[in-house]
Amino acid sequence: MPFVPGVAPSGARRSLTAVLVCALFLAAIGATLVAAPAASAKVLPGGVSARSGLEAEIPESTEEVPPVETETGEIEGEVPQAGKAALVGTRAIAPLNAPAMVKRVIAAANHIRSTPYVWGGGHGSFTSTGYDCSGAVSYALHGGKLLSTPLTSGSLETFGEAGPGRWITIYANAAHTYMVVAGLRFDTAGDEVGTGPRWHPTTAAAAAGSYVVRHPVGY
Repeated sequence: MPFVPGVAPSGARRSLTAVLVCALFLAAIGATLVAAPAASAKVLPGGVSARSGLEAEIPESTEEVPPVETETGEIEGEVPQAGKAALVGTRAIAPLNAPAMVKRVIAAANHIRSTPYVWGGGHGSFTSTGYDCSGAVSYALHGGKLLSTPLTSGSLETFGEAGPGRWITIYANAAHTYMVVAGLRFDTAGDEVGTGPRWHPTTAAAAAGSYVVRHPVGY
């Protein structure tokens, strides 16, 4: 075939152009494939992609969850240390972190804290001019809505649950009973002057004998 000037160079240029177009097309497809996973993957808190398989370990929200308060006024899941009541004169002042029930028990005990000792007082009725040991304890527990009927000291040996409570602990035997509420003793024994239901700063028993230790359920 005779040589035709300009034919070969023109064909070479067309071939080179086709190669460049093909290369650009392949490069564009590759870039699209690389960018697609990053664009479609869901990014969760902490910068972890949902495609990583760790989404189950990442919380849906990083916001703080408000604490859940129980019926006793405490925070669910926590066991805060019981506060100690203050003795101001003859009156007990409940600690701020005391549950509402404990505050009601203290308020009821304050109501009869200056009444005299009367044997059998507080058993025919919660309302009395004086109280014996079990009548006084029953009155205070009734104030906290823990009793509907006065109990004798012997009956208090089986009240509630066994062992000391975190807020209220009752000590009872056949002859005597008293209780410790938020670190103060409520007792008809141990007064220097006179007798009757009184608050005491010490928790040790003033009357001799061994005692069964009980506490209200949950307290």
